Amino acid sequence: MFNNKTGRDAGSTPTPPVPPSVAANGKRGMFSVLGADVTVTGNIRASADLHIDGQVAGDVDASNVVQGAESHITGNVRAETARLTGTIDGKVVVRHLVIERTARITGDIDYETITIENGAALDGHLRHKSPGTLKIGEPEPLVAKAPDQLLLQGDVAA
Repeated sequence: MFNNKTGRDAGSTPTPPVPPSVAANGKRGMFSVLGADVTVTGNIRASADLHIDGQVAGDVDASNVVQGAESHITGNVRAETARLTGTIDGKVVVRHLVIERTARITGDIDYETITIENGAALDGHLRHKSPGTLKIGEPEPLVAKAPDQLLLQGDVAA
């Protein structure tokens, strides 16, 4: 029954595997990993997918971010998609966001779609954005205050 070569498989060659799809940025199957023993001080910009298990003191900007449960990011996170399971102290701007139960986020979150598991801790404002209005690739401009608007601590003479 199974050893009979006269059936539909006789003389046929195996079908080659389908190649993985090419991402919008032209990178096929590319990703970067920051291991648990890695500490980065400074901003990270990646055109490929980024998996972070270590510590980052700076902003993270990537097409897709996956954060490990023991990871800690002190800075803003911007991505098309993200799966967050660690600690973030900063603003999160992600088009399609998944926040798992082990995540601890302190900062505002802008999103188009969001999934939050029971047990996740969020301390900040959640802001839903309509599809197409969330600007991922454009970091927010820094606005300098005029010198007369600076806040100084200490005694103020009248």
